[in-house]
Amino acid sequence: MSPPRTVRAAPAIPLVDAGALVDARPETLAKIDLAFSEYGILHVSGHGIGEADLAALYRIFAAFCARPEDEKRRIARPDLWYQRGWSPPDTERAIAAGGQGDFKECFFAALDEPAQRDRARFPEIHARNVWPEGLPEFAPALRRVAAALQDLGLAILGACEAALGLGPGAITRLLAGGPHVSRLLRYLPLDDAQLESGVLWGENHTDFCALTLLPGGLFVTPEGDPLGASAPCDPRAGLFLTTRGGDEVPGTAPAGSLVVQVGQQLEILTGGRFLATPHEIRAPRTPSVARLSLAHFMHVATEEVLFPLEPFQSAEAVERYRPPVLAGTYDLTVLADIDLAPPAARERLGYPNQARIASQHDT
Repeated sequence: MSPPRTVRAAPAIPLVDAGALVDARPETLAKIDLAFSEYGILHVSGHGIGEADLAALYRIFAAFCARPEDEKRRIARPDLWYQRGWSPPDTERAIAAGGQGDFKECFFAALDEPAQRDRARFPEIHARNVWPEGLPEFAPALRRVAAALQDLGLAILGACEAALGLGPGAITRLLAGGPHVSRLLRYLPLDDAQLESGVLWGENHTDFCALTLLPGGLFVTPEGDPLGASAPCDPRAGLFLTTRGGDEVPGTAPAGSLVVQVGQQLEILTGGRFLATPHEIRAPRTPSVARLSLAHFMHVATEEVLFPLEPFQSAEAVERYRPPVLAGTYDLTVLADIDLAPPAARERLGYPNQARIASQHDT
């Protein structure tokens, strides 16, 4: 039985200014190390993600979400494991959720179109984008925000290298050509009964990427109209995470700042020095309120190996994170675990000639 968690009234998550990431001073590096080692999460101000660009993107996404379901299903791609296009509610299930699907609909797109070599080897993870008809402004609006988040993420990882005493490129080079993807989310309005039963917008989980960037969301009516100043101010709502010490901490960033989270891949590379924090998304205790948000996921390239980097290969870390595995194989496994990829996808994890060899033994 796990010990009871202490709920802190206010977060103690370190905040850094994006401008301090270049030629970072020791105090900035110490903040990053503390944030990612204890909380698995960092708040960043001065990030340069334009409020107008983000608001415009949410307006376009809200217009898409307002379309009839059969129209949205035209760009739902279960054959791509929902890594592109629209994914309907109750599609993804966090491993720890006990079979409960998340109350959200999503749209996935990559910043860059994949190279043919990557498409051939990991076609679902490195897929071409799928865009809805009649919204020509959707792709450029999403790419504009995603490009800024990608640049910021690389700057943060560069500062992580310095904070960890690694040489330049020790981590960032592993993400070159990775299957980075942006995910727009609409958390669905809940009714009184769902609120009373404690339904979560996003069940407790850890991200399986290297780094997640969250520029902040928007409360809206069920029709997608911004609530603005009338948005529910509920301290029980939003992002909540569990620290390394087992405390429960609200993770929502201060106004004007964004959230950066450690994913499982970065935890593995650092041998557990950095923490992929378990987190969940709670709805406000107000019925009929939806929320729009964006997550940008940065991944290790599919053909790079996931294993602790040499400075972090303690006996404990090697035992915990062995054996080494291709990042693309790791991605495939998690996508099957959370029901985005079909169970048959796991068959691709074994030796491809296993069935042929078995049949020869039988003859």
